Amino acid sequence: MKVLILGGNGMLGPWAVKAMKSRHDILLTDINEPRPGYAGDYLKLSADDVDGVVDAAEGMDVIVNLSVLRPHRQLAFDVNTMGNYAMMVAAREHRINRVITSGPHYQMAGQQYEEWDFDLNPDMPPAPGTRLYAHTKALGQEICRVFSERHGIQVITLLYYNMKHSWDLSGMEPGGPEYHQDMTPYSTAWQDCGTAVQAAVEVPAERLATRCETFFVFPDLPHRKFNNEKIKRVLGWSPRYHVEGLWNKEFRTPPSNLHEAF
Repeated sequence: MKVLILGGNGMLGPWAVKAMKSRHDILLTDINEPRPGYAGDYLKLSADDVDGVVDAAEGMDVIVNLSVLRPHRQLAFDVNTMGNYAMMVAAREHRINRVITSGPHYQMAGQQYEEWDFDLNPDMPPAPGTRLYAHTKALGQEICRVFSERHGIQVITLLYYNMKHSWDLSGMEPGGPEYHQDMTPYSTAWQDCGTAVQAAVEVPAERLATRCETFFVFPDLPHRKFNNEKIKRVLGWSPRYHVEGLWNKEFRTPPSNLHEAF
């Protein structure tokens, strides 16, 4: 398939590219240049550029929106909300049947859920709480839902929480920011985050109960705070790296050249 990726040079994009590059034709877009070693097609493009996204989507089978911006009020709205609007307009204009968007778990399960509830699942009524990031992402998800309802576009939303390297639990690059010395027990390895995007691209349409489906991308969690049954059952995704392995630091060897991972 021909896959357009918006915001593909951030934290998640390289792992999605790694999972799909030998299986699909990818057009990678971002406002930043690709990481060293990327040899595919690239277009400099902001996700909120409606006309640019429409042009880039011509001839595509799937659009994947991985764009994100957190702290700045105006830019967060432009990227997190308008980015999904641009994607949906492009899908409508070119009759693209499937789009995939991504975001944080708390655009669905905000503070009032996370602090007080148990066995949280992605089909609960959304309650994003008060964070700017959560609100702008949740609004973008609502735009997708409305377009899906009116134009029959299939929308798959992937929600993540606390992604980590399998080998050092730090940031994106060796020597990068160490978020804390250990990990919260919800962490998903970056490799598994990427294969979840691949699973969403490839899942047969008949396996989706509705045209607008949301999934939690989590490893198997013995405390069952969050429920990952749906993504395993519907998308056929299974995490390779489990919470006990990350906790015990079983996976300590990064690629000889980290960029080879991408």
